[in-house]
Amino acid sequence: MKSLKKFLSSKNYVRIPLVLTETNHFEIVAKINGVSGRFILDTGASNTCVGMDKIDFFKMVSEVSDVKAAGAGATEMETLVSSKNKIQIGDWKKKKQKIVLFDLVHVNEALTSHNALPVDGIIGGDVLKKGKAVIDYDKKFLFLRM
Repeated sequence: MKSLKKFLSSKNYVRIPLVLTETNHFEIVAKINGVSGRFILDTGASNTCVGMDKIDFFKMVSEVSDVKAAGAGATEMETLVSSKNKIQIGDWKKKKQKIVLFDLVHVNEALTSHNALPVDGIIGGDVLKKGKAVIDYDKKFLFLRM
C-alpha cells in the first residue's frame, strides 16, 4: 500500500509541516501578502482570521463588517474584513482570499498563559476547504491540493 505522502503527492498535493504547541494546537507558518506569520490551524473556525493589530504588518486593506466573531470564550466581537489578499502556505498559493480581522488578545493571552507563543491569526475552514485539506495528525503534516 502506498504511503499517504506518496498517494497525495500523486494527486497534486503539497505537504506542509505542522508544529504541535503546548496547548495541543497545530501551528503553521503562512504568508499573507508576502509577509510571514504564525497561525493556529483551526478546523472549527469557519473563516481565516488575522488580529486587528496586524493589518499594517500584513499590508491589508480593510472595511467594516456587520459580522460578529465568536470563539475561544469570547462572543459578539467587532470585526473588519479584508478582501483580495494573497495567501501562501508552503508552496500552495491563492489570490483573492477574504480574511476576517478581529481582536485576538484573548486568544494570545490563553496561549501565553500555557507557555505557548502568541499567533498572528487563524487558518480556518475556508482555506482548508479551498485546498481540499488532508491532515495527518500522527505525522504532523497538512496536505493542500495545488
